[in-house]
Amino acid sequence: MTTNLDKPSHFIQQIINADLAANRISKVITRFPPEPNGYLHIGHAKSICVNFGLAEQYNGICNLRFDDTNPEKEDQAFVDAIIADVKWLGFEWQGDACYASNYFTQLYEWAVYLITQNKAYVCELNAEQMRAYRGTLTEPGTNSPFRDRSTSESLLLLEQMKLGKIDEGAMTLRAKIDMSSSNINLRDPVLYRIKKMTHQRTGDTWNIYPSYDFAHGQEDAIEGVTHSICTLEFAANRPLYDWFVTHLPVPSEPKQYEFGRLNLNYTVTSKRKLKLLVDEKHVAGWDDPRMPTISGLRRRGVSARAIRNFCDSLAVAKTDGTVDVAQFEHFIRDDLNINAKRAMCVINPVLVRLTNTSDITLSTILAPNHPNDELMGHRIIPFSEEIFIDRADFTVDTSLSRKKFKRLVIGDYVRLRAGYIIRADEVIKDAAGAITEILASVVPNTVGKDAPDSIRPRGVIHWVDAKTAHDCCVNLYDRLFSVADPDSGEDHFIEHLNPKSLVKVEGCKVESDLAHAVPGDYYQFEREGYFTRDVGSDEELVFNCTIGLRDNWKA
Repeated sequence: MTTNLDKPSHFIQQIINADLAANRISKVITRFPPEPNGYLHIGHAKSICVNFGLAEQYNGICNLRFDDTNPEKEDQAFVDAIIADVKWLGFEWQGDACYASNYFTQLYEWAVYLITQNKAYVCELNAEQMRAYRGTLTEPGTNSPFRDRSTSESLLLLEQMKLGKIDEGAMTLRAKIDMSSSNINLRDPVLYRIKKMTHQRTGDTWNIYPSYDFAHGQEDAIEGVTHSICTLEFAANRPLYDWFVTHLPVPSEPKQYEFGRLNLNYTVTSKRKLKLLVDEKHVAGWDDPRMPTISGLRRRGVSARAIRNFCDSLAVAKTDGTVDVAQFEHFIRDDLNINAKRAMCVINPVLVRLTNTSDITLSTILAPNHPNDELMGHRIIPFSEEIFIDRADFTVDTSLSRKKFKRLVIGDYVRLRAGYIIRADEVIKDAAGAITEILASVVPNTVGKDAPDSIRPRGVIHWVDAKTAHDCCVNLYDRLFSVADPDSGEDHFIEHLNPKSLVKVEGCKVESDLAHAVPGDYYQFEREGYFTRDVGSDEELVFNCTIGLRDNWKA
């Protein structure tokens, strides 16, 4: 293990370095502890990179642990999705994933212990009464009338709660701390509540479930976590975290540290709000490519490498901040520019019929898969007398200068990407006056060669061979929200959804080899953007646009 004790990169590394130097710890153990009540999002990705990254840096361990203490909102499908996301990002953990539910028996025993130590009691205040007794941020709370209940009675009632003999909402187990504390989290927080519902792992074994605050620190202690790293919204919970560790016979004493969470503009990262988008069908699911979820980003064609590079570029600091989504997009483009194979797709095709193909000898054209990486090899592109080009790449307006229109103009020349130079000679129109076909001629011996001195092509355009091209659908994505901070102001965040966040384009044409593309393969459709094949599109060829070649977004 090598660490830089003199120049730590951020404050958590400085803490770890000091702990190691003072022999307070011998091995760094961290954890990533999601609640399985939704899919992971880009904010979680930063936490994953911090926790797993620190363990990797110090040759330590990072546990994947599910805080599955609330069966009302949790589901095995979320567990499976989270495991898949963390693995896809490239992180591994020792042994099996951990679960709060693994420790339910131990947590219950510790709840009993707190009662015996006169540090917990069974309370019969309902939720509304408890809020009233709790006080405010400026006014102290009031003791529950059940606070001085005898130890024996609380033990008996807790056992009855566990056995399912008490109705939901009738009782809770609360810690006995300080109802006048300036920290509202220390005002006799709830340790157990009655929930008579099936848990996805423990079934119907339990009728009571521990609160997150009670379970979390004790899970850390059981697992020997040395540095419990979470985001800043849990800073106010740290005194309670420490109180439990101090007052329970836990096997180790973990310490909690908080860093600023990742917030991106033009999106929301609250799981509750993401769930609302899914439930109200504003998006097509948790993995909709417009969602900031890791599975949504993966389906859109963002690589794990780009996400990790982005997260590693962010400061690990003690303050929250909002990152411009353009910064994230920079890492996506940078990664795809290096790693995406090149291919051609005509999104709005018009047929070009080449009238002099008898003058040429090539029926296929050899094109590089990447202009700057020979190791990616080459591909063979069929070439015949009929090709498709994009309608936007042709005009009959000969008055347009070469500077303003570097594409095909009637009577002028353009080079086909990796192929011949052609000249547009004539157009064929339908009864409505729309161009249905362009007649053009090929300049022989111009594949991979300079144009003859007498010919100066306006530019280079992409194309596909009409006889072998495959039909496909292209999904063009924009930002999900039309304003930078959709969660601010008086309007509900749903009011700021971008109506043009998804545009489906049918009837596009792609190179023949792309019929065999698979999700997770990255392509730059030349002059269009970066794309990947959509999941579940085995029968239909569908490509999702990951990102454009450049940032053209305007607020």
